[in-house]
Amino acid sequence: MGYACPVCSDPQADATHLANHLAFTALTGGDDHEAWLDEHVPEWGQFGETELAERVVDHAEEREFPQVFEESGTGEHNHADDLPPGADSHRGAASVSDEDAEVLAEARELTKEMLEDGDAAEDETQ
Repeated sequence: MGYACPVCSDPQADATHLANHLAFTALTGGDDHEAWLDEHVPEWGQFGETELAERVVDHAEEREFPQVFEESGTGEHNHADDLPPGADSHRGAASVSDEDAEVLAEARELTKEMLEDGDAAEDETQ
């Protein structure tokens, strides 16, 4: 089971993948995804992936997809591998420019740092 993106119907393994898909696509020129987020979660840019996932999952259709999603305990896997072949073709993933690839890498690093900072802050309050 997984969720279909409410904008493009791309399959996502879980709510977190859905949130990341929506945000990354919006940030990299996915105007339809950005407009959808602006309408349904106006303050979406201020949320981490967990908070965004909680807000977007109610708007997505839960579906069974033919591919079994791999669960990785390391957090290190290629999210493009979560999609059936050709499912990400609307984004032109095969033709990502060097500049776009750098933006995506920076976004991933910022997300990782934000999550680490959040974990450290949570540990301090306990």
